[in-house]
Amino acid sequence: MSEIEIPDIVIRRLPLYARELGLLAGEGRDFISSQELGHRLGVTPAQIRKDLSYFGRFGKRGRGYEVLGLRERLRSILGLNGRVKEMVLVGVGQLGRAVLGYGGFRLGGFEVVRVFDSDPNQIGRKVDNHQVDDVATLPEYLQKTRVSMGIVAVPAEAAPSVIDTLVDGGVRAILSYAPVTMSVPHGVRLRQIDPVMELESMAYYLEEPFDGYIEDHQADVTTN
Repeated sequence: MSEIEIPDIVIRRLPLYARELGLLAGEGRDFISSQELGHRLGVTPAQIRKDLSYFGRFGKRGRGYEVLGLRERLRSILGLNGRVKEMVLVGVGQLGRAVLGYGGFRLGGFEVVRVFDSDPNQIGRKVDNHQVDDVATLPEYLQKTRVSMGIVAVPAEAAPSVIDTLVDGGVRAILSYAPVTMSVPHGVRLRQIDPVMELESMAYYLEEPFDGYIEDHQADVTTN
């Protein structure tokens, strides 16, 4: 019997649940119901129960979920209870420097262990205690290490080549800030963060809905 394929959207929600459970533990909570957890997260209780059902049975009748126990179980499912996940960063422009300076990675169990760039003015310099290496040496570095995660913070025109290099070097999880869309082989996860696109979608909610349509419609109305 083949294993059930878990939808990617379910996996994406697990860190959300784990983070909220961590906050609850900080509040001194021992148990929480799916209804209350859903209310805090804006997710239906049924969705939470369905998501968790992919990984087994959780919760105690009449008491709900054990906060710390479920949090640790979710982190284990995500592979976050072991050693720190090492990552390489390609690109040390303004965005790359911001990524290096973000302390949340370490708290979440991730660490940038090597930094690369193609700019001769950056290569050899120290950025946030990391020496910047020539991106041309990236393939050799990946061959000698077991790094399986990468962050891409380069201009859009350079991103496809960088991503291909990471994939060829065995990196299986890539977070890209470059506004490009490309396919990767099966078994590799590529996720894109485009702040501008997110802002564009939110801009919709700042406008009066269908304002232009209403004006056009009214212009076509004739009175008797």
